[in-house]
Amino acid sequence: MHVIEKSTSPISFLVDTVFDIHSTNFWLQKLNPLWSVNQALGKIINKEKIAQDTVSLTIEFNRKFKAGQAGQHHPVFVEVDGIRYERTYSLTHLDEHKILLTVKHVANGKVSGWLVERAQIGDILEFGQPYGDMLIPTQQSIILLAAGSGITPMYSLMAAMIKSNTLQQVKVQLKYWVKKKEDFAFKTQFEAWAAQFNNFTFECFFTQEENADARLNHSHIQNLNALSESAVYACGPSGFAAQVESLCSTAQILKTEAFSMSPVLNDDIGFVNITLTQSNKVISIPKGQSILQGLEQQNVKPTHGCRMGICNKCACNKAEGSTKNLVNGAQNNEPGNVLKICVNSAQTDLIIDL
Repeated sequence: MHVIEKSTSPISFLVDTVFDIHSTNFWLQKLNPLWSVNQALGKIINKEKIAQDTVSLTIEFNRKFKAGQAGQHHPVFVEVDGIRYERTYSLTHLDEHKILLTVKHVANGKVSGWLVERAQIGDILEFGQPYGDMLIPTQQSIILLAAGSGITPMYSLMAAMIKSNTLQQVKVQLKYWVKKKEDFAFKTQFEAWAAQFNNFTFECFFTQEENADARLNHSHIQNLNALSESAVYACGPSGFAAQVESLCSTAQILKTEAFSMSPVLNDDIGFVNITLTQSNKVISIPKGQSILQGLEQQNVKPTHGCRMGICNKCACNKAEGSTKNLVNGAQNNEPGNVLKICVNSAQTDLIIDL
């Protein structure tokens, strides 16, 4: 019995080559770095230092970019020293062609360090799909609480409310905690808005100056007007977000986001939240079992195969959080890694690309 091998004709080979997405993107970007068949790309056209270790990048985006709503987050992909990383940032929509990406250089942060120190005008970034539900509320009273780089979604919300004339009809109170005076991001803009709009007020607290201000506590909440009738939005480290949830439980609407995860725990007791960026869901699963099993129990059906960590069908990108390998017990705290959800459990809240 003869085995007949079907050969590829020169024409078929040429068509496959010409219309291969990666090849097409390669040649398109030789003509224009923003052209792509399927990638949401942006080019840095301006870079401005707005606070200590903090820059705002004005980015012109292509037609594949999907602008999220004010307060949402975008995965941002960059290549640093030959390695591709993913991080999540809140963007401000400037106009139909441009967005603003504001980044603070965190200690030992590979991506934040690259964006703040090394990114140049003309550099190209890639973006994922936006997600998150911290959108402009309908309440007539809005309270915004931020710590550190948690100010970026608040700035985005403020800019959008001004652009849509919403700020003229609601009362907005902003309280912002930073370490030093030089860490005060968007200071000039907030001062200008406060002078322009009587119903917008803000305070900034400096927790590491010589005469240090107090960190968020009950006294700050007592000074807020109409808490029970307000929408309270908060963003900051996990401890800050937890404190807000404790102090503002009587708010009409309360939404908190933590840009750093809780410390890794050494036990397998309790639950963690898994943010699924593609489906824009947050699922709570037990810590001790595989992420795949936990998601399946919540009616989420990720692609999978062997359930042994071999076939890689369940592998996805982990943007943030800590995991433990159920096979060898190894823990991984680094963001931007490939994660096999069938053989890993979540040790903290996670953000994964599913």
